Amino acid sequence: MNHDIEAIFLDVGNTLRIVLQDEAFQAQSRQQLKALVGAPETPEDFVEKLEARYQVLRKRAKTTYTEASEKEMWTQWMLPDYPAEKIAPLSGRLTRLWRDCDGLRVPRADVSQVVIELHRRGYILGIIANTITESEIPDWLAQDGLTDYFSTVVLSSKVGVRKPGPEIYWEAARRVGVEPARCMYVGDNPSRDILGARLAGYGMVVIIKEPATLEKEPPVGDHKPDYFIHELSELLDIFPPRV
Repeated sequence: MNHDIEAIFLDVGNTLRIVLQDEAFQAQSRQQLKALVGAPETPEDFVEKLEARYQVLRKRAKTTYTEASEKEMWTQWMLPDYPAEKIAPLSGRLTRLWRDCDGLRVPRADVSQVVIELHRRGYILGIIANTITESEIPDWLAQDGLTDYFSTVVLSSKVGVRKPGPEIYWEAARRVGVEPARCMYVGDNPSRDILGARLAGYGMVVIIKEPATLEKEPPVGDHKPDYFIHELSELLDIFPPRV
């Protein structure tokens, strides 16, 4: 247990929420994506073309630790062959449909309970997430009644930098007025989440064991957390009341 931690920052993808495969939902998303743009291809061919372009953008993001805004992503990378004046106003909706092609994002069962209790115990809460969406995460928090429990939501798509660069962690600490050494991070990706938090000087890192993530990127070398957990509720065993 660490009594020096004042601020707890959490990841979203595979930490607060997971993705469930739902073929009907995904097929509908592919169809809506095609229809919104007016693409001549079949939904499947259109998504395949977009995926190839998306991988180029992802490679850039991962090598430069930068994130494009939704507008930049769609007008310059995903649909540069369409008029920018047509695509730019649609960029937010396009991003949501593109993400929905992967599956249905749902919160873990214990998210609300843990967030509310950590807040009650006196911790400052925030979100730090690598994401291409600018509004979906705030909208989800509002829908689930969790907005007021988070002092800040720092999204790579909004600030232009991403994990594991330390800048996004520093920005989150700056926003809540807590020195990095008294901040901690909860994520699912050992190579990205641990490295970034350590580079930023955060006092603690917790990794929630998500099999899909750990299979792709197991912890190696110095990329080891202070704690591994299997359920978000285990955070309540690590962080006692501050007040």
